[in-house]
Amino acid sequence: MGNLPVQRGRLIGRRPELAQVARLLRRSRLVTVTGVGGVGKTRLAQHAAAEVQPHFADGAWWVELSPVSQGPGLPYAIAEALPLTDQTTRPMLEVVAEYLACREALLVWDTCEHLVADCREAAATLLTVAPRLRILVTSRRPLGLPAEDTITLDPLPVPEADDAAAEDNDAVQLLAERAAAAVPGFTVTPANRSELVALCRRLEGLPLAIELAAARLREMPPAELNRRLDDRYAVLGETEQAVHDAYPPWHQALRTAIGWSHQQCTPAERLAWARLSVFAGTFDTDSACRVLADEHLSAQDVPRLLAALVQDSILEWTPTGAGERYRMLDTLREFGAFWLRGLGEERAVRRRHRDHYLALAHAADAAWVGPEQVAWYDRTVADHANLRTALDFCLAEEDGHSALELGGALWFFWSACGFVREGRHYLDQALDLGPAPGPARAKTLWACGLAAIAQGDAEASLRLAGLFRETVAGESDGTAQVAAAYLEGASLTISGHQTQAAEALDAVPHAPPRRGRYDMAWFVARATRAFVHVHLGQFADALAVAEDVCTQCVRREETWARAWGDYTRALAALGLGRTEEAAAHARAALDGKRPFHDSLGIAMTIDLLASTAVASGCAERAARLLGIAERIWHTIGTPQMGSPELVAARSACEAQARRLIGDDAYRTAFRSGYATAPAAGIAYALSVPDPPHPATVPGRPG
Repeated sequence: MGNLPVQRGRLIGRRPELAQVARLLRRSRLVTVTGVGGVGKTRLAQHAAAEVQPHFADGAWWVELSPVSQGPGLPYAIAEALPLTDQTTRPMLEVVAEYLACREALLVWDTCEHLVADCREAAATLLTVAPRLRILVTSRRPLGLPAEDTITLDPLPVPEADDAAAEDNDAVQLLAERAAAAVPGFTVTPANRSELVALCRRLEGLPLAIELAAARLREMPPAELNRRLDDRYAVLGETEQAVHDAYPPWHQALRTAIGWSHQQCTPAERLAWARLSVFAGTFDTDSACRVLADEHLSAQDVPRLLAALVQDSILEWTPTGAGERYRMLDTLREFGAFWLRGLGEERAVRRRHRDHYLALAHAADAAWVGPEQVAWYDRTVADHANLRTALDFCLAEEDGHSALELGGALWFFWSACGFVREGRHYLDQALDLGPAPGPARAKTLWACGLAAIAQGDAEASLRLAGLFRETVAGESDGTAQVAAAYLEGASLTISGHQTQAAEALDAVPHAPPRRGRYDMAWFVARATRAFVHVHLGQFADALAVAEDVCTQCVRREETWARAWGDYTRALAALGLGRTEEAAAHARAALDGKRPFHDSLGIAMTIDLLASTAVASGCAERAARLLGIAERIWHTIGTPQMGSPELVAARSACEAQARRLIGDDAYRTAFRSGYATAPAAGIAYALSVPDPPHPATVPGRPG
């Protein structure tokens, strides 16, 4: 269990260090791997975590912190890495602590040096409340906690110049392996051995420096590379010394190798390297074209420049589910950022980065209700780190309008894709920063209201509904009035005021209005109206409304709201005593929620499938489904969003299952479900069970 990165290639050497990390993790709850940039801390941590993962019942979880630019983002990064999508209003660190309190897990925090104080505070909190938690950290500096054990990772050992066994040396093996990737057929021979040894010695066994040098062997033989390095970088020039002054922990060998690689790049490649430093996490070619290109660098040249930087080991190329993407190692990004500042371009390029991701968010918003919904989910999740960076830039610049535009356009990302708590964090800040009324503020109020509803925060969502209604009062866009009715009605229904909710939602027309800024509002408003019908006992009316929602979703080739339509169809069918039909609709709803990792919708639907199971006499299955759902609810926060009706339905299901199979059998099945990993639990919930023996089917529950 866990989310450890796929390991690329074998780990050369480091067996003693691997064993030491494993040994320290057995005796210490906080272990930090320190060392200079490029020494291989991340790779060692990946292999060490994979080695010890089987000893942690609740898994090993990788938290990449290099894209997190500010301390407040740390708890969200940890929650995102864990199977945790808390949607409550509590502080996120408190939520993470509660989630980990009873779990035996390993957290790996990679690249902490820019967040040392925040990581120190978070580690102290988590280790206090979670006694079976271990944390493995990579950082250029220790966190400085009393409980911390540190291991300083040194460069790879290098052979003596006349070592006859040099081919077995770790540094030489790394150089040879990376050189073979750059120059097919490259091997260590008696003719080149001494030059390879000299190169490893000059680069002092530093893995990143060796890898950068290996890429240059495509252009020149080892002897020539050695000569040039010796001539040009034995004494660092002023530019490289400036980099050294900016980043004191850097090793001379690394500065030498990076400086050499930088010098060997063309002017256009150097400019691209500098500008690419504004990206966080990964990025694609289109994004690079839009952020890099101007009168000095044409968009047509960017793909070629990316390919050249990949060849030179400045960029890593990775095919993903969202297409081909690139990433830059942190140390190389720092070098590029230094040059970008020196060019006086940092603010301008960061603004282009912000503008690109703002345009991306608007495009996703406009296309969300349509056939490309899942593709847009994949795209925005892949760019999560860049979207967060763009929002952080807006807030740092106190650019309230852009923060409102970006946060509001991402309403679907926050509420439909499982990032509700983070959405509230950014949306609240944007609203505080940009108080001027207008379309951007209205969209952010809508987004914040949706997030509050998903959190079960009816008081906040009702307040936001009132503010939203005031803001859009003069708009001619019919979807805005539907959105206002939805926010009010949904807020009332989650607080148990079904009659008032019905009155608010009855203002929504039975057919979708002309397209506008809030197209999704009609679909969720009508699905919520069906939900209210159910809880008023009006099952036939609920079924009619839900079927209409599904029909309209099919016309628009929409998936996410269609799943809510299927969910309310299932509720209505169950109320009418049509349990097989209800189960089929619920499975369709779950299948629709699955591509978006919509934890709230998934948990609600599995609860509903448990109710259909117990109504069909499959009490053991119902108990197991309740266990599966309970585990997911624990990742969300408030069970059943605090809705009285949903809480009552789950309690009734549990009571009926206990009556049918007894407390002991119920507990066994429930625990089995709770122990099931979420993906396997969803697969189980989607399976069609065998019908129970007729003698075991109870009458319809009263």
